Amino acid sequence: METARILVVDDDREIARAIEKYLTLEGFDVIRAHDGLEALDRLSTDDIQLILLDVMMPRLDGLSTMMKIREKNNIPIIILSAKTEETDKVLGLGMGADDYVTKPFSAQELIARVRSQLRRYMTLGDMTNQSKDQILVVGGLRLEPDTMNFSVDGEAVKLTAKEFKILELLMTNPGMVFSAEKIYERVWNETPYSVENTVMVHIRRIREKIEINPKEPKYLKVVWGIGYKIEKL
Repeated sequence: METARILVVDDDREIARAIEKYLTLEGFDVIRAHDGLEALDRLSTDDIQLILLDVMMPRLDGLSTMMKIREKNNIPIIILSAKTEETDKVLGLGMGADDYVTKPFSAQELIARVRSQLRRYMTLGDMTNQSKDQILVVGGLRLEPDTMNFSVDGEAVKLTAKEFKILELLMTNPGMVFSAEKIYERVWNETPYSVENTVMVHIRRIREKIEINPKEPKYLKVVWGIGYKIEKL
C-alpha cells in the first residue's frame, strides 16, 4: 500500500500532536488542523486519504464539517469523540462517518482502525472477486465500481464510501438476503458485534437517496428478522 496522508482534526493540540506521533511512527504522512474550517481548507489544498475528526471543536464542529465534506468527497472519516452514548455514535455514522472511536483510545486500536479504513478505500474493497470495471445495473440503479459513480434513473447520486460498498455488495447479489452482521463483516471487514443499529442507519440513508418513497421501497427491501436485499427486477 502506498504511503497515505492523514488529516488529524482536533482542537486539543496535545491530543493532535500525540495522534500525529502515533501515525508518523507507523509510516503515515500527517497533516494537522484544529477546527473544522481549517480542516476544509487543508482538504482543498492537500491530497488526503483519511480524516480523523474530533466532534467538539470551535468555529465549525466535527459533524458540521463532515456534512460539508460529504457533499463532495467520499474519503474515509473516523470520528473521535469523548461521547460514548449510543445515540451519538449512531448520529455520527448516520451523517456519513465510516467509523467511530471514543476517547480515551489506545494507539493500537486507532492504528488498526486507520489501516482497516485505508485498506478498503485505497483498494476499493475486496468484497467480490469481480473486475472493478464491471458495471452493475438493477432496474434504474447503475453502479460503476471503477469510478465509484452511482445513478438512479440516469441522475447521479452522491454516496458515502460505506453506502457505496453496501450497494455494491447487494447489487452484485440481487435477490440475496444479507443479515446486518454479514453486511458489517463484508463492508467494514471487522468481526460484527451489536451492529444492527449501525447497519440500519446506513440502510435508511441509502433508501432516502435511491427510493422515490423510502417508506415503500422498490429496490432496497427488508426481510424481517433476517436482513436486507436488493430486489431482483
